[in-house]
Amino acid sequence: MSKVYKVSYKTYLNDRLKQVYLHSKLTYPLYVQVTYERKTIFFKSYYFELFSKPRYFLSAAGLSRGPSIEEIAAKENEVIDFIINKHPDNFSLDLFKQEYAFYSKDVCDITEEGFIDYLYTFFQDKGMPAFAVMVREGCRHCIAYDVFRDMKPAFIKPFYEELVENSLYHSPPYLPLYGFMLETKKWPMLSLTVMEWETSNTQTEFTEYLKKYYPKNDAGEIKKQVEKWLNSLRTIDNLLPDPST
Repeated sequence: MSKVYKVSYKTYLNDRLKQVYLHSKLTYPLYVQVTYERKTIFFKSYYFELFSKPRYFLSAAGLSRGPSIEEIAAKENEVIDFIINKHPDNFSLDLFKQEYAFYSKDVCDITEEGFIDYLYTFFQDKGMPAFAVMVREGCRHCIAYDVFRDMKPAFIKPFYEELVENSLYHSPPYLPLYGFMLETKKWPMLSLTVMEWETSNTQTEFTEYLKKYYPKNDAGEIKKQVEKWLNSLRTIDNLLPDPST
């Protein structure tokens, strides 16, 4: 009989490294350790990197803070447990690294850059080069969705609707994904992971969101664009450097 090996893991603050700031507070970086078949890998937490970004330090209801180490570690535990349970019979550390690189990703965060590029190109094409640069650079310091939302009262309705409509064809599906995420998540953990997209009732709820806020568009087609984009993301992840090195 073949021996069954148990997968074990832990998240920990790597005190061998220099302390860094997590929203104005010094802390050691959060790392992950995974052990299987007497082999162990170590790598920096994706969510520590993600939620350390300045734009996750938000103010709401009179309070100002960002995600805590405890909240970030909980996100790590969630995705790691998901991957382990997904592969009860064929788990390996190499497979884990591939799955982690894919399923942990926040789809809002990684579609944002393409959406910013779209905004820049749109305003350039409209003969507004200075405004295009201002939008692109401004979005480096705040959430692109918030910048876009503030454009609605500033532009005439046909112009704004053209901006929205064109984004569905010429940029990643950032707008519907981020808008949906805001309706389903609580501050400050504003993210939507690939794991969450593929589990629970997320896609059904996303379809209902599209029917409500994008009634003139084909919800099925937008979902296909999301899936197409995620498939391309998996291909790219397979070419990326090993996260444990």
